[in-house]
Amino acid sequence: MSDKTTLARLRTAFFTGLMLLAPLAVTLIVFEWLVSQVGGTFRAYFFFWVPAEWLGNPRLGLLWDMLATAIVLLFVTALGIVSHWVLGRYFGGFAERMVQGIPGIGALYNTVKQIVQTFGGENRAAFSKVVLIEFPRPGCYAIGFLTNNFGGEAAQRTGLDLVSVFVPTTPNPTSGFLLLLPRTEARELEMSVRDGMKFIISGGSVMPVPPGSTPVAVANPVSPGPVSR
Repeated sequence: MSDKTTLARLRTAFFTGLMLLAPLAVTLIVFEWLVSQVGGTFRAYFFFWVPAEWLGNPRLGLLWDMLATAIVLLFVTALGIVSHWVLGRYFGGFAERMVQGIPGIGALYNTVKQIVQTFGGENRAAFSKVVLIEFPRPGCYAIGFLTNNFGGEAAQRTGLDLVSVFVPTTPNPTSGFLLLLPRTEARELEMSVRDGMKFIISGGSVMPVPPGSTPVAVANPVSPGPVSR
């Protein structure tokens, strides 16, 4: 092995180790600067009750600075939580009332808000599955969401195994029809509730593809009849 090859390998190893240690060194420098600036500034205010010989001991200086920095960080975090729940709600409600008072914009805001609330994380759990039903007439199909597997009193009165299906309107899914159907007439689909929502809101332009299948494009879905001359 030549001296040049050994030197090149040593140089490569040195720079590799330097690259590994550089982030750690920068982190330690930033941490030390933060502790010295924040903790050193507020140390006397937080630990005024500590004896002077302890607080002024050089060996314990880093410890006091770290404790003071931790107290400052906790105080800032608590202030953020309080402002989020108190001031955020107040100013958020005020801004919402201002937007709702604007003609045209207020109606659009309320519509979007209803859609978000209807299909939010909490209410979306009410829709367990996507089903396909014949609606509003036989031979015409609509997408609905299964909301309840039990028909309740209606099932007892009719003697049928009924399920509750919500059929939303397009493109505003906050309104729709609540149908009680025989379980056999509600065909469960493989698409997720999220995909079903996208399909409804987009007016059918966003078509979910079943798992394991590929969409088939139809070049000429309707054959024209003979041209009369």
